[in-house]
Amino acid sequence: MTEPLILQPAKPADACVIWLHGLGADRYDFLPVAEALQESLLTTRFVLPQAPTRAVTINGGYEMPSWYDIKAMSPARSISLEELDESSRMVTDLIKTEKSSGIDASRIFLAGFSQGGAVVFHTAFTKWQGALELSASQQRIPALCLHGQHDEVVQNAMGRTAYEHLKSRGVTVTWQEYPMGHEVLPQEIHDIGAWLSARLG
Repeated sequence: MTEPLILQPAKPADACVIWLHGLGADRYDFLPVAEALQESLLTTRFVLPQAPTRAVTINGGYEMPSWYDIKAMSPARSISLEELDESSRMVTDLIKTEKSSGIDASRIFLAGFSQGGAVVFHTAFTKWQGALELSASQQRIPALCLHGQHDEVVQNAMGRTAYEHLKSRGVTVTWQEYPMGHEVLPQEIHDIGAWLSARLG
């Protein structure tokens, strides 16, 4: 298992962002983004884990960094729930490590792009609660959902469905979309920084 890439802030850390990359990428994929955000988040540590390398069915069984296997894209997505749970446990272990280092749980944020975002969503809102209703502690987790209007990989409607799911269950969630495909824009990074700053004080 590849160790996470850890970026220490300019000042002693009192907050942490754990950021998961997308399918086929690696822990360095969001290094420039983390470095840019740390310019304003001076006490926030960034932890960038790397997914295990495994065969991905929809890519012809080719092995690549993947948080879980995707078996089919349509008519409905079919994935390995066992591997999704495994990745979720890894994220939970990273949270525990940050808490043991002295970071308050309320100042630990999860972020993820594409498949990494699905793991984050699962870890925070579905893994521990199979029922339709969220627990009170889950409802208190603020969420920011960002999506490209022209995303050709993960349809905009799928992101919107996740947002509506959280909103209908009492989560304080914000939706923002951008004129982009399956990518990240500078304006989006700016907005993420502003959202985090507002919650970290």
